[in-house]
Amino acid sequence: MTVELRGVTKRYGSEKALNNVTLRFKPGKIYGLLGPNGSGKSTTLKMITGLVYPNSGTVSVLQEKVTRRISKHVAYLTELDMFYDSFTCGKMIDFYDSQFSDFDREKAMQLLQEMDVPKDKKIKQLSKGNRGRLKLVLTLARDVPVVLLDEPFSGLDPMVRDSIVKSLLNYVQFDKQTVIIATHEIDEIEPLLDEVAAIYNGDVIGQQNVETLREAEGVSVLEWFKSIMEQHSGKDVS
Repeated sequence: MTVELRGVTKRYGSEKALNNVTLRFKPGKIYGLLGPNGSGKSTTLKMITGLVYPNSGTVSVLQEKVTRRISKHVAYLTELDMFYDSFTCGKMIDFYDSQFSDFDREKAMQLLQEMDVPKDKKIKQLSKGNRGRLKLVLTLARDVPVVLLDEPFSGLDPMVRDSIVKSLLNYVQFDKQTVIIATHEIDEIEPLLDEVAAIYNGDVIGQQNVETLREAEGVSVLEWFKSIMEQHSGKDVS
């Protein structure tokens, strides 16, 4: 098992972000962690990166209990921009190359070119779409067993989303990497996914193999997600 959360509960003050969550992620698969905003998806990813710690339960990566040092095994694309705006894109690649021994500079430059992100342009001058592409370049250029993407399509137009999906297909190392994509926007990533887990109000409310959903049950991931959300929220989410 590459990543495991076992009986994890996380509170922020009196608010419970995760409630006794158990999830397991195997190598060589792309997982969708699905749920509305505020459901606990981002907290789950932060647990895996060692940015926050559980109040109870355990989180492990490669059978190692997660601490801040786990970053050597985990590449994390946060929903927030984590850039030095005065840097050019090329300088940002230089910076990542200096910080991570697993960073593949050649792969980063190839991704930058394929995604049409201008190498010599300052980050503060980039469009939101190109900032999103640059975040993905920096994340995918790391040769690590775990890749975490938090809302990678948030606020981006359809063309940018399409280029991100293509890059995931072309540059994820399916034989050895575990990829977890946290999102509430399912249409774009559905073709990529091997397995899905739905989370709502800090509880895991369902887990499914995508192929089983399509072939045995005859439903798409989106249809399954809407159905399970209606069961637990009591609201029509169509």
